[in-house]
Amino acid sequence: MKIDILVAEIGSTTTVVNAFHDIHTDSPKFIGQGQAATTVEEGDVRIGLENSIRDLQKNLQADTLTYDELFATSSAAGGLKMTVHGLVFDMTARAAKEAALGAGAIVKMVTAGNMRRTDFKKIQETNPNIILIAGGVDYGERDTALNNAEKLAELNLPIPVIYAGNIENDEEIKLIFENYDNDLYVVENVFPKIDELNVEPTRKVIQDTFEKHIVHAPGMEHVYDIVNGSITPTPAAVMNLSQLIYDKIGDVLVIDVGGATTDVHSVTEGSEAISKIQVAPEPLAKRTVEGDLGLYVNKENVIELVGEEELVKQGFDLDLFRNEYHSIPKTEEERRLVEVLSEAATLTAVERHAGQVRYVYGPTGRSTLAQGKDLSNVKYVIGTGGALTRLANGPAILQKITKDKDSKSSLLLPTGSVKVLIDHDYIMASLGVLAHKYEEAALILLEKSFREQVFKD
Repeated sequence: MKIDILVAEIGSTTTVVNAFHDIHTDSPKFIGQGQAATTVEEGDVRIGLENSIRDLQKNLQADTLTYDELFATSSAAGGLKMTVHGLVFDMTARAAKEAALGAGAIVKMVTAGNMRRTDFKKIQETNPNIILIAGGVDYGERDTALNNAEKLAELNLPIPVIYAGNIENDEEIKLIFENYDNDLYVVENVFPKIDELNVEPTRKVIQDTFEKHIVHAPGMEHVYDIVNGSITPTPAAVMNLSQLIYDKIGDVLVIDVGGATTDVHSVTEGSEAISKIQVAPEPLAKRTVEGDLGLYVNKENVIELVGEEELVKQGFDLDLFRNEYHSIPKTEEERRLVEVLSEAATLTAVERHAGQVRYVYGPTGRSTLAQGKDLSNVKYVIGTGGALTRLANGPAILQKITKDKDSKSSLLLPTGSVKVLIDHDYIMASLGVLAHKYEEAALILLEKSFREQVFKD
């Protein structure tokens, strides 16, 4: 059997391969999926990739399986760990963090101002894949970023360093690192002006750096021999597709409840009314990762969030659940409990992602300010990931994130009517990679996964 394209998602525990055919026609098709355990511990992730392709072949009932192109996303090296170091937390440190998260990174540490000895010790313990230095608007404060850069260089860690701060420091930063082992990338300032975020150039460099330096899971270097193009961080692929959806239909929110984390991506400018009272700019495209909200690795955190007493009151046997818990629910009782936990993880993650209206009091009386991401203009909410695409009440859960126009809540949540879409085939990450070369086909395939037409000609 001949297939046009395979897209492999090489995760930390599972490798999934999605097959797409008729990619060069007006009606591309998603024809099947295979999966297998990721084989990091066996010393070669290619084994898991080959096993997942064999599983696909079995699912397609094909005697043989060949393909023209293979693309891949990966988090198999344990994710893209970064530390971020800026000047003022609410400005350059936050801007740098936004750039890192949007590129698919796991931000393990953020500092603001001059770094201390304890900070450098923690960096060595964290063992990051990339260090990002920012600080100072263009032609503003210079010394903090230079001081931090000098001390970070002295650590002589064999990892890439990205500088995205005050443009006046560019040449000085190059001099600081010229005799050290770090690969240095000097990019545009993430916070060039007080009221301006500029995260996209840094995001792109982070993704490029991921490909060159980070995908070090055993055997991954050989995967490059068989893939077409680059290997993309899996969250960055979802962000890429989210931005394409925004270009097509407008403000969108994408939620993925997983086994270890719950990821939220939003692409929206928010409302004009809120933008006038924002205390700090927000990026158009934002990603947050809730590392404590997962339905498998972090299930105890979500149980605590709902409350054991409440779950027992609803008739759940938590002792049985803990003893016989499966990553994919096996019984009706287990499915019912996972639905309750999925709702808690979804609502909590979206509330953390959203900004809020605040009231402050000064000499002239009360002022109304907004801080954080304004989701009030979101009109499309998309569910992806194992939980929201497989549970019967996934759409109902997503409808609950909205608030009425008359609501007294200070959270900047989607307001009024929203359209809920489900990625039924669970292929958004694969399509985010596919879209780099076959954008039109990726959007057609996404519509088919939604089971309805949303993109207008």
